[in-house]
Amino acid sequence: MDSKKVAVPLVCHGHSRPVVDLFYSPITPDGFFLISASKDSNPMLRNGETGDWIGTFEGHKGAVWSCCLDNNALRAASGSADFTAKLWDALTGDVLHSFDHKHIVRACAFSEDTHHLLTGGFEKILRIFDLNRPDAPPREVDNSPGSIRTVAWLHSDQTILSSCSEIGGVRLWDVRSGKIVQTLDTKSPVTSAEVSQDGRYITTADGSTVKFWDANHFGLVKSYNMPCPVESASLEPKFGNKFIAGGEDMWVHVFDFHTGEEIGG
Repeated sequence: MDSKKVAVPLVCHGHSRPVVDLFYSPITPDGFFLISASKDSNPMLRNGETGDWIGTFEGHKGAVWSCCLDNNALRAASGSADFTAKLWDALTGDVLHSFDHKHIVRACAFSEDTHHLLTGGFEKILRIFDLNRPDAPPREVDNSPGSIRTVAWLHSDQTILSSCSEIGGVRLWDVRSGKIVQTLDTKSPVTSAEVSQDGRYITTADGSTVKFWDANHFGLVKSYNMPCPVESASLEPKFGNKFIAGGEDMWVHVFDFHTGEEIGG
């Protein structure tokens, strides 16, 4: 029998609603980790190499639209439809702080130095929270052209990128001036955008396509059509030779970075 015909995709099952965000941690002394957000309101932490479940972060009262880990994978953050972003202890699963917003939080990201948390959502405002002073008011950048869907830091925390729910493209902001300095054009709204751990690529998902952009010169490097609608994609950090994508079918799929072909297990 031809083994290729019965190959099963390498997947990480467990969520009861669609997966809407995925994030790989940097490599740590304990390996690297994968966190997934879902409309089931329970972000999940997994072993980044095997996909094995480690734990579930419980506490949100609505769909979780975004999740991330800091550079040491010691803290997690999540943004939810319950109008909060939460900071978690990634070792115990405990909530360290809850940041209240006035509407749905669709995106969150730790700064590279791990001292700040960036959020965005339906309010069209980028907020930067000082994690050393979590009760202090955040810095606000309020001239986004639409509701914010995804955010990330790059260039040693000098630049922020964001995308909008209603319009295509990824916008790059200068942190000091709070102004847009570059736009990466896409036909459809970008539901996921992240910077690779080595700083070389910006990975975006816009409906049925996953794209990889040069993070310094902003040219398009690779573009792959996906077998089903995808909400999020992330480049594996250890070798950079595969990426994951998740979406409406509630499964996390693994693909070859160089060819775009799905990897069977």
